[in-house]
Amino acid sequence: MKHEMTRIIVLCVLGSGIALAQMPHEKIDTAAIARIKEEGLKHSRVMEILGALSDVYGPRLGWSPEFKRAAEWAGKELKGWGVENVHYHHWAPLGKGWTLKDFHAMVKSPVPFPVIAYPAAWSPGLDESEAEVVYLDVKKPEDFDAYKGKLKGKFVLISAPSELKAHFEPQGERLADSALLKLANADMPAGLRGGRRGFGRVPTLDSMFVIMRRFNPSVDSPTVIMRWQEMQVGLRKLEFAGKEGALAVITEGRGDDGTVLVQAAAVPQSPDVPFNQRMQPYDPKAPEIIPQVVFASENYNRIVRMIQFGEKVKLDMNLEVSMTKADSGFDIIGEIPGTDLKDEIVMIGAHFDSWHSGTGATDNGTGSAACMEAMRILETVMKHDGLKSRRTIRIGLWGSEEEGLIGSREYVSAVFGRREGGQPGGFPGGGGGGELKTTPEYDKLSVYFNHDNGSGRIRGIYLQGNEAARPIFRSWFSAYGDPTAQTITIENTGGTDHQSFDGIGLPGFQFIQDPLEYETRTHHYNMDVFDRVQAPDMEQAATILAVFAYTAANMDAKFPRKPAQGGGLRPSSF
Repeated sequence: MKHEMTRIIVLCVLGSGIALAQMPHEKIDTAAIARIKEEGLKHSRVMEILGALSDVYGPRLGWSPEFKRAAEWAGKELKGWGVENVHYHHWAPLGKGWTLKDFHAMVKSPVPFPVIAYPAAWSPGLDESEAEVVYLDVKKPEDFDAYKGKLKGKFVLISAPSELKAHFEPQGERLADSALLKLANADMPAGLRGGRRGFGRVPTLDSMFVIMRRFNPSVDSPTVIMRWQEMQVGLRKLEFAGKEGALAVITEGRGDDGTVLVQAAAVPQSPDVPFNQRMQPYDPKAPEIIPQVVFASENYNRIVRMIQFGEKVKLDMNLEVSMTKADSGFDIIGEIPGTDLKDEIVMIGAHFDSWHSGTGATDNGTGSAACMEAMRILETVMKHDGLKSRRTIRIGLWGSEEEGLIGSREYVSAVFGRREGGQPGGFPGGGGGGELKTTPEYDKLSVYFNHDNGSGRIRGIYLQGNEAARPIFRSWFSAYGDPTAQTITIENTGGTDHQSFDGIGLPGFQFIQDPLEYETRTHHYNMDVFDRVQAPDMEQAATILAVFAYTAANMDAKFPRKPAQGGGLRPSSF
């Protein structure tokens, strides 16, 4: 027993020695952190900022007049706090703005009832019309023949009705200790062993599986295959209805309890076309498309059942929209200038755009508000307490993330660097692999922190395979002192703007957050509204962002980067 106890003590000492050896040598200004926390947690304005972004300036669809109006407000706020060099960073591709002016949908017969429904973004308008509803029940190519000549002047349902079930599990949840422990104990992601992984958006079964597993680890392969097949058949149904002269197509909203998932209208084309090569409805070269509307699942399923029962269902629907002339998109940029290392940059950011059926509160008004509040906190403590930032702290509020990380990718490509000659479908100028061409600014960026997973409390951070960052983040989280935010995982997370930085070898990180109701009620749903946001979580997130930005800006050395792929190739400049 004595020998065993000695062994335990030795192991503990050795373990402590290893941990100490891995700790960064950078000194942490705990007094500054305490002051930042005091301002962020006791005098927070983050919910006030979010309220304006969502209730007054939401939604903020990419390229829309509403996005521009919200950006003007955000820029004015940043300037008012003392943030300098506030400006727009314009970029291509061009896009058409889209605004919903008027809409209603109501079943008129055989039993009148209103429908919970939303038009898809960039759908063309529709004059008010009362017409019969047809369910396009197609499961294989030969089934289309039965509907030829029968869709003209009709409203056409093209989705298979979903089977809705009672909810016996919570709709919103905090991450359990077991889930956090699993993240903390994760191995190095396979795609990052030996170097950095390229990234891209090509619609494959594998990519769909990754995306669907992002917030729902229980998603299985049959579910992904089913969704893939639905996408393939749905695109053919859309094209067929348009050619047959239907008034509009209607899809089922993939939510329940009146929650409707609504995104962009689709342009008929082969489902085999890679994502980055597909024609999008906002593209100035996009062909004319049929009006597209999304119904709540319960209303949609009832109409299908009525038709299958033999009833003739008539629907009254109108849709009025306005389109702006195609123009460039833009990001909102601002800075807190540094001192002796002012040419080096620490960045925080979030995407500013949203979908249109809600107000863009949790996706991603929360991230934008947290980053704006972090800048306000830093400006306040620097003015009142004399704190200094050695490096320049820069905020980026990105446009058109929802259309494929466009804003952040275009910004990174123009300011820091890009890959060329890689696989199609990834970073501008090339996808995975390819030659990395950088600007002089590439070596000046220290680190980028992103916020974009809804209202949930920060629980830790994803390392994106950058093991050298672990001891740094461990010391920062320890200094911040929130026992609920201590998890550090080597794993990657995707689907948001840190990838634009990570994709060219720059340190870019996204935080681990409690999921709450993000995937079940708010992420791209009509319930993406202010009321679903949790104020204490937002105050914590904004304060952590401020602490991380300030501490990174005052490090002696720049933030560590992952090893170059293959251990050797140096980037070229352009």
